[in-house]
Parts: sequence; structure tokens; C-alpha cells
Amino acid sequence: MKLVIVTAVEVFEKDVLRLFKKAGIESFSSSEIDGYKNAPTLLATSSWFPNVKGGNESSMFFSFTDEEHIDTLFGLISDFNKDLETNNPMKAIVVPIEKHI
Repeated sequence: MKLVIVTAVEVFEKDVLRLFKKAGIESFSSSEIDGYKNAPTLLATSSWFPNVKGGNESSMFFSFTDEEHIDTLFGLISDFNKDLETNNPMKAIVVPIEKHI
């Protein structure tokens, strides 16, 4: 068993859900998060308060699942990211689980 974590900007939330389903990952959790990059964005430079940097509304999804489902999910995410016209691709990591109950 491993922990897979996927992050994506809010616009891709439905796409992440679709990819989880396609990969056969039925049980997962999600959380709203703010994503930050060090590079200045057009949004930050055009805000009323340019010194106040806000994050991009993003989502984090995570699931405890097996390697087979994770491999399928990684392939789907890789395919999804190939044709993006944005610099905010979906990102995923895998964390091994040493113990669980």
C-alpha cells in the first residue's frame, strides 16, 4: 500500500476526479489549498495591492492504494499534462507506507 498525492489548480478538479475514476481509485480524500510560485504573475502585478501575493486556488487529492492503480493514474496524468496550454500541470507523488492499521 502506498499514498498517492495529486495537486492541481481548481480548474482541473473535475479532470482529477475523472482520472481517479479511470484509474480505478474509488476511495480518496480532497482538500482545498492555495498554490504558490515564486515567479511574479500577471494577477499579482495587476491587483489592487501588488505587494500582497495571493495563491492560486488549488486542490489536493490523496488516496491509500496499490501500485497497479497508481501506475495507471500516473500514465493518465502524464497524458493529460502533454497538451496543456498552461504552466500549471497536475502534479503527483507517491509516498511508501511502512505501517498501517
